[in-house]
Amino acid sequence: MRNCTGLVGIAILAGCVETSEPAPSQTQPSIGSSTDISSFQGARAGQAENGLQNLGYELARTEGLTAYWFNRDTDACARIVTADGRYKSVTMVPSGNC
Repeated sequence: MRNCTGLVGIAILAGCVETSEPAPSQTQPSIGSSTDISSFQGARAGQAENGLQNLGYELARTEGLTAYWFNRDTDACARIVTADGRYKSVTMVPSGNC
């Protein structure tokens, strides 16, 4: 009987083992994708930049309050206009714009 109790304890502990792979919510923001970030419209600019970078985007260039973000992996380009500290418009444009 004592041996069975030990096996049950081991089985319970085995079910508690944590995997080394992070949960999806830790690796990718809850909005946007690597090919379309138009859902970032209205987001606070400072906070959203981290989300863009987590999706693989990098700042390609700026023109005043307009920034062009490029994702090398997907060849996606986004034009983001900032106003009052928020993304006023987020438009996916041809990659040549970046």
